[in-house]
Amino acid sequence: MTAAGRRVAAVLEYDGTAYAGWQSQTHSVSIQETVQQAVGFVAGHPVEVVCAGRTDAGVHALGQVLHFDTQAIRTPRAWVLGANTRLPPDIALQWAGEVSPGFHARHSAIRRTYRYCILNRSERSALQRRRAAWIHRPLDCEAMRRAADVLLGEHDFTAFRSKECQSKTAVRRIESIQVMPDGAYVWLEISANGYLHHMVRNIVGTLLDVQLEADPAGAMRALLAGRDRHAAGVTAPSCGLYLWRVDYHAEHRIPVPEDGLLLRPTG
Repeated sequence: MTAAGRRVAAVLEYDGTAYAGWQSQTHSVSIQETVQQAVGFVAGHPVEVVCAGRTDAGVHALGQVLHFDTQAIRTPRAWVLGANTRLPPDIALQWAGEVSPGFHARHSAIRRTYRYCILNRSERSALQRRRAAWIHRPLDCEAMRRAADVLLGEHDFTAFRSKECQSKTAVRRIESIQVMPDGAYVWLEISANGYLHHMVRNIVGTLLDVQLEADPAGAMRALLAGRDRHAAGVTAPSCGLYLWRVDYHAEHRIPVPEDGLLLRPTG
């Protein structure tokens, strides 16, 4: 138990279209403030919610993980159902459970996985306009794979960080990166130990450029080594980005999305 009582973790799904990102802001509606109000209502006292990854405006999540401390005693079902009655339709808790006092949604995470969704067809979509980035020209997925493979491992990702990024170091380790065609869609999936501001969206924008080069891998290698943000691609739209899942050590038993829909416990 914490000084405040109990520590509860939860898995959250949301459509970020209508929000100014995760972080609470004075003049804009945020995911954090909306969730805090709903969970605080169930707890019967104000709570501060800490998340695994602060998503930007317009970015979505299937497996955002959060924790909060509370004096209240509630069942997992009560936390989920109670909070969801107070949340808008575009935000929903998927799971909640008491965890050890040492668990921290951000610091205990061992990896975070993002997916970026591209609708790759000549016609735009009315229904997917806020859930996928529309690229009308045909994409060469094999060329994108060759370029993406260059980013595997530990590198200085200065070329893919925004100028607003406040991280002290640009070194990150990408554990896996995949380009996955799926009918009219192309999904890019990245798992890493951490991310710089706009890093995934900047990688996507760059892949869209270098797949047109005669040597996509060579072009990506040069950009990575050059560490020049201005030489890399534009930042891809936020509407295509999803915080897909966050992994923890098995002892914490935090469930993760399975195939984008179901939750299963780790361990």
